[in-house]
This record gives sequence, C-alpha cells and structure tokens, in this order.
Amino acid sequence: MNSSITFNHDFHTKSIYVMKIYPAEVSEVWEYFTKPELLDLWWAPKPWKCETEKLDFEEGGVWLYSMNGPEGEKIFSLVKYGKIDQYRSVDGIDAFCDANGNVDERFPQTQWLIGFTGVEQGTKISLNIHFKSEDDMKKQLEMGFEEGFKMGLNQLEEILSNLKK
Repeated sequence: MNSSITFNHDFHTKSIYVMKIYPAEVSEVWEYFTKPELLDLWWAPKPWKCETEKLDFEEGGVWLYSMNGPEGEKIFSLVKYGKIDQYRSVDGIDAFCDANGNVDERFPQTQWLIGFTGVEQGTKISLNIHFKSEDDMKKQLEMGFEEGFKMGLNQLEEILSNLKK
C-alpha cells in the first residue's frame, strides 16, 4: 500500500511542495534519483515510460530524457543540475526541450530542490518546486503534473517495497 504524499501548491509564492516517505535507506533512495537505469523505472507515470538519453549527474551536468507514451508520443525534458550535496540534496532547473536538449520556451521552466532526510520509517523526500510566475505554475498543474508526479512517486515506493521482500 502506498504511503501518503503531501502535495501543496501556493500561488502567492509560486511554489509547489511535495513530501513522501519511502521504506528504504537514504543511500538507496538517492540511487533511484541519480542513476539513469533506476530513474527510468519509475519517473514516468504508467503507461508512459521514461528513457534517459544522457545523464551527467554532477554540478553543472544535465539529464536529458524523454517520456514515451503508449500511442508513440515522445516528450523531451532536460534537467540542468546546480548544487549537489550527496545523500542530502540536489537542485536544478527543469524544462521541456527538443531531442537535442534545446529548451522549449513555450513551456515553464522550474527550479527544483530535492531534499533527502533519514527518518525512522526510512527516507523522507522533500521537493520544493519554484515557478517564475503564477501563470507558469497554473500551466504546469493544468497539464496534469500533480496526478502524474504522484503516480511516479508511488511507483518508486512499489519498487523499493519489493526490494525488501
């Protein structure tokens, strides 16, 4: 059974806060956020699939990936990594792009900060997502971001829970 996800959005601060606890050690959860072969297992909400094209997990590095839909859809995104504090936090800019990683300016870019905290139940993930404007935030939410992201986070929980069996 999936543990609950806290998902709050605040238009005044143009931000979304997401929190979930996973039944695994911080180092294990960290791997699922930083290794392409593991990210690809859960990042896209089913029936979509994530496919990493390139991942340089280092400060200033990029993650170029596509979300591949059941009808042959292919949507590319790019994360430009900022500060990385191993097993504690990662920040970066997330944007839609083309297959070559050129940012698509028609869609909002977001600043992400992901925190990893060891707790009694395992690992607490905290995500702070900041938008440039309220309109950008509304656009992202209208595209189904909340539902899709929750599905992905729950998929990760299923994977981690199955590792314990």
